[in-house]
Amino acid sequence: MAGIRLEGDVRGLMKKIANLKNIDLRGVNLTLGETLRTSTVQRFKDEEDPDEKAWEPSIRAKEENGKTLTSTALLRRSIKTSVSGSGFAVGTNKIYAATHQFGDEGRTIRAKSSKGLRFKIGSRWITKKKVVVNIPARPFLGISEKDMTEIKRTLEELVAGDEE
Repeated sequence: MAGIRLEGDVRGLMKKIANLKNIDLRGVNLTLGETLRTSTVQRFKDEEDPDEKAWEPSIRAKEENGKTLTSTALLRRSIKTSVSGSGFAVGTNKIYAATHQFGDEGRTIRAKSSKGLRFKIGSRWITKKKVVVNIPARPFLGISEKDMTEIKRTLEELVAGDEE
């Protein structure tokens, strides 16, 4: 499963939470994981990476006046959260996710049959034995500044709520 890990200055706060009486850490992680899952799914709608940089539009999206990475929405719908008492992960089990997350420059695709690869460019159909493709990175996994602010706010509310 491709995913992300939450590290950094939030760990100290997480330890403080772990020491607080009657805190359900699985529930906390469920809330945080769902926050990041929702934000990740929103990136497909906004067509931008965690730093709010727009994705390069795909050829299909340009031709069909559609959205990039959402032709079938399988990748977007595959974004899930895995939660335990000790942490959470947000990711996907789609094998092609890494190609879109990190990009793939200069990949050669070879035909499986002697008929070759057949694809449409504009209004013309092309047949080739092999083709080299360049897929730009379109990151969708990651923690944005907005995500980090929301995580900190959620944890601060939790700690403040227990101290009252």
